[in-house]
Amino acid sequence: PGAEWLLDGVPELLGVDDSPDGLVARHDVVLEQARRREGLRIGKSRRVFEALVPAVMEQKVLAQEAWRGWGYLLRRFGEPAPGAPHMRVPPPPEVWVRIPSWEWHRSGLEAVRARTIIGAARVAKRLEEDAGEARLRSLPGIGVWTAAEIRQRAVGDPDAVSVGDYNLPGLVGWALAGRKVDDAGMLELLEPYAGHRYRVTRLLESSGRRPPRRGPRLPVRDYRSF
Repeated sequence: PGAEWLLDGVPELLGVDDSPDGLVARHDVVLEQARRREGLRIGKSRRVFEALVPAVMEQKVLAQEAWRGWGYLLRRFGEPAPGAPHMRVPPPPEVWVRIPSWEWHRSGLEAVRARTIIGAARVAKRLEEDAGEARLRSLPGIGVWTAAEIRQRAVGDPDAVSVGDYNLPGLVGWALAGRKVDDAGMLELLEPYAGHRYRVTRLLESSGRRPPRRGPRLPVRDYRSF
């Protein structure tokens, strides 16, 4: 089950519809990485709600926290993958709606993110039909960062910038201006690449140019003990 759908979507997953045409490198780092990564394509999964759930889980937490919760809920409520029963596929929207509050707590997600996912699950069909930024941001709990992350993964939007990301402004500023910047500064630096801003951030991430890290690492929080 699903094999035909999956095979049909492989070209899009690999970025067959994406093109860097129109990207004009206006900085040496962008030019260098565009040449090194000339095969980079922005793929799309075509699964909006399945991209939304992990994106919401990643809101304002460390990746370890988000994926710990994702793994727990997938093991508890996911279904065995066809042909690979040791793996799990994400549950459908109607199952997310029925997850009890104590299971969300055991996963490490607080009530705010749980409510966001449940609310989105109730309109999941409409999201698959319209995953525009305005539609996504009309949902309670979905802001500019989450909408961009969803569009990057599900729609393959080469211009979706993750405004509000903890690390991205510093990375972009360091690579393009030699200094850390805030979100406004990042958008100003990326403005010449309108239409390809997400693509450019991907290129910059692959450059290895990052600001020096100072201070202690952020602690991994565990809401399960609250």
